[in-house]
Amino acid sequence: MRRASARGRAGQVAFGFLAALVWVAWPISAADARVWTEDDFADKPYLRRPLVAVLSNDPAIARTVIGENQFRQAEKGDTFLDLARYYGLGYGEMVDANPGVDPWVPPPGQVVILPTQWVLPETSGQGIVVNIPEMRLYYFHPRARGEVAQLVSTYPVGLGRDDWQTPVGKFRVRGKTRDPVWVIPPSIREERRREKGYSEVSIPGGSPENPLGHYRIELTLPMYSIHGTNIPWGVGMQVSHGCIRLYPEDIDRLFPVVRIGDLGEFLYQPVKVGAQDGEIYVEVHKDIYHLTPGPYREAMRLLEAHGWTHLIDPRRLRRAVQEQSGVPVVISRAAGFDEVEEEVVTLRRRRASAQGPLVGGAGRH
Repeated sequence: MRRASARGRAGQVAFGFLAALVWVAWPISAADARVWTEDDFADKPYLRRPLVAVLSNDPAIARTVIGENQFRQAEKGDTFLDLARYYGLGYGEMVDANPGVDPWVPPPGQVVILPTQWVLPETSGQGIVVNIPEMRLYYFHPRARGEVAQLVSTYPVGLGRDDWQTPVGKFRVRGKTRDPVWVIPPSIREERRREKGYSEVSIPGGSPENPLGHYRIELTLPMYSIHGTNIPWGVGMQVSHGCIRLYPEDIDRLFPVVRIGDLGEFLYQPVKVGAQDGEIYVEVHKDIYHLTPGPYREAMRLLEAHGWTHLIDPRRLRRAVQEQSGVPVVISRAAGFDEVEEEVVTLRRRRASAQGPLVGGAGRH
């Protein structure tokens, strides 16, 4: 039986795991209920260092799948909003990766997948890249000429509603502002007056009512910016008037490293393909603005562009396209993966019963 690579296991587990999430009996009293505070989110594990990528079409060299999925037992008091924020995810990512699990009251002991692994978008690997359908920002740190490894930081974002869609386009960073004043555009001012009775023309910087939060990155793309938020639960949702919102602690980390003049792009890629440790992955998201019909054809187009079509199992690709879980899935043409997946899922279940709330991946620090 062929064994999967260590880093590929999480993607393989996702196939079987998403079909039927496991509920592990774990008695918890009311006194043990988890209470999340802002202090919990100030020092999140994923903020401590960037991830390492290698951009290449050679699957033996490429590392265009970054991070590693984790599993966690829900505790009393958990919600997907809290788990998403602590583990560097958006609410939508948690919901898509855990179908059938109540996002507001996940049963104590329920094992949930934390989809902290991502296929990189198709990009030149420079500056700020926001992939709209997955509601995620990637920052490609500058690298020296000739250096192969690429450092990448990634953060979940909130973006434009269906009636205020975030546009596709390239830009440069033109400015950075701490505690920006929100000068409310006339169209939004009218909406606020009509729906809520508000009459302000601006909101002072630093005000708790300011939706820009404490930091704003201005772009050459007219009328759009990347900023914090005064409503963290909106990250991972379509809630803005087109701008990009980050968790307060995330924009606090991104703001100082982004440079004026940095390149950037808003992309629309609901389907992504990548490679890691010689395995081919696909990651499929919902087409939130209905701009990319035919996700299977799009996946095949990307695979052909990389020269990888002969390396994949079309059945695995079809299943990933059907599930649209947002979790990277191994689609390599290889025998024996089904048995390996079952072995890993069984191991995860045993650990979940024996070890407590966090199963696999990085622990709480």
